[in-house]
Amino acid sequence: MRTNRTFTMLKPDALEKGMIGGILEKINSAGFRIVGMKLTQMSQKDAESFYAVHSNRPFFEGLVAFMTRGPIVAAVLEKENAIEDFRALIGATNPVEAAEGTIRKLFASSMTENAVHGSDSDANAAIETAFHFSERELF
Repeated sequence: MRTNRTFTMLKPDALEKGMIGGILEKINSAGFRIVGMKLTQMSQKDAESFYAVHSNRPFFEGLVAFMTRGPIVAAVLEKENAIEDFRALIGATNPVEAAEGTIRKLFASSMTENAVHGSDSDANAAIETAFHFSERELF
């Protein structure tokens, strides 16, 4: 039975600090099933395209520079109510405001370097998944 899916990225700061295992443990413990995962690096063009919705925002250039400075882990997660449950698991964008025990509270160092991305809607999860994965890479 196919259940809801969401997309996540472990960002360059999380990889630089060796946090992959800890973050994946939180994801697994929360009942998510990983149906696709890869270590990759976004090019300038990739990051500009992925974050195009923010292209007119003052933080866009810094975001692109941050997301291209090192590798990421892209993953597709599956669970009933995946979008909402994952957004709750990762916590607020600003780790100072994130709830105790959330991924960003535990692993993020700032609002900019917040360790992880999570899709905010079913539509964006589908777009973001297709950006990083082909159908044959999802199980």
